Amino acid sequence: MADRITQEEQNLRMLQTLIPRSEKFYIWCYKAEGELIASSCPAEKQDLMNETFEIFGGLTKLLEYAEKKENSTPLIIGSPIGMQWALTYEAERSRRLVFVIGPVFYARLTQQQIYDALHPYIDSQERAAWSKKLLGAVTDLPVMTYAVFSRYVIMIHNMLTGQQLGMEAVTADSSRSGVNGFSTAGERDRNRIYLAERAMLDMVRKGDINYQSVLHNSMQLSPGVPIRGRDPLRQNKTSIIVFTSLVCRAAMEGGLSPEIAYALGDSYIQSVEDCRDSGELSELAIAMYHDFICRVHELHAVPGCSHAVQKCCDYIELNLGRKIRASDLASLVGYTEYYLTEKFKKETGMSVSCYIRRARIERAKMLLESTDQSVSEISEQLAFNTVNYFIQSFHDLMGCSPAQYRKDFRKTLRQG
Repeated sequence: MADRITQEEQNLRMLQTLIPRSEKFYIWCYKAEGELIASSCPAEKQDLMNETFEIFGGLTKLLEYAEKKENSTPLIIGSPIGMQWALTYEAERSRRLVFVIGPVFYARLTQQQIYDALHPYIDSQERAAWSKKLLGAVTDLPVMTYAVFSRYVIMIHNMLTGQQLGMEAVTADSSRSGVNGFSTAGERDRNRIYLAERAMLDMVRKGDINYQSVLHNSMQLSPGVPIRGRDPLRQNKTSIIVFTSLVCRAAMEGGLSPEIAYALGDSYIQSVEDCRDSGELSELAIAMYHDFICRVHELHAVPGCSHAVQKCCDYIELNLGRKIRASDLASLVGYTEYYLTEKFKKETGMSVSCYIRRARIERAKMLLESTDQSVSEISEQLAFNTVNYFIQSFHDLMGCSPAQYRKDFRKTLRQG
């Protein structure tokens, strides 16, 4: 056992090198049965931090995570006091080890906030002492958005497993997170936040299913409604309710009937109110955003378009950053390339290449409006062969260069 612990402690030291010294969160290693075998947490804090993890249901969720052998991605879990942990794993030949990363906070807390949040878990006679002790132990832990925390989590997960996953692979407990990013304090570049949120809601209006990078960009920039109160869970709920209301309105502007949109929005808001865990809140926020976009997307499907051609259109929308060939689309739907290209043009009124180019220009418009990416960066991101070809294609469809389009858009925005 001593050799095993020594080996795990060495592993933890190696993993800890992925985290900057300024970010003082810890890594823990558990057996699949829930036994703690190593931790990078200082010895004087280990018992308290481990007990806090158990009190807020972390150990129970760890056991559930370890039991599901099909789990192949990290999981973020939350708590009513704004603490977040992430679970990932290392598979051995004979057993499965679970690594816990954290905790970190999505908002800085006071002792009173901790005291109030501990109400369902700690006896009233012990709560004051407990909250004071816990506050002293966590004052040096970082406050960070879900997006930043996810970056560290995915680095550690890829190191442990040898996988090459991106941030989109991180999920949050559903019993996803950060949309905890919607309630974290930080510097607020309001103009950039407005442009990012505008793009995010435009995804809903258009029913654009290729929304992940836009949502992620907005989450990184915006901490949500900048309120401060005694209850961090209440703050998070308020931000997500506001977010839901904005998405609901954007969906109606995109063509979703008010009867469906309001009923759906009310249902999600009630679910938000019923949540007792930050992990549940983030799962709801992302599920809600996806739900509204998919409903508007269905309304915007090409009228009279066959299932096969619609499948090709969806594939194009989701892969604008890759080289897309007609032969790839034909293989996707089981047609010959000749038959697909003829059918595609008949149903959409455009050739496959023209449809792809138009879809990329539409995405380029959104990037020019909502980001500070250069023209060359956008050209590369959207898989144009050269910058000049991108500029020429943009000019052919929009009547101006990408740079001029951005300049005119920003000027109109300032005047409006």
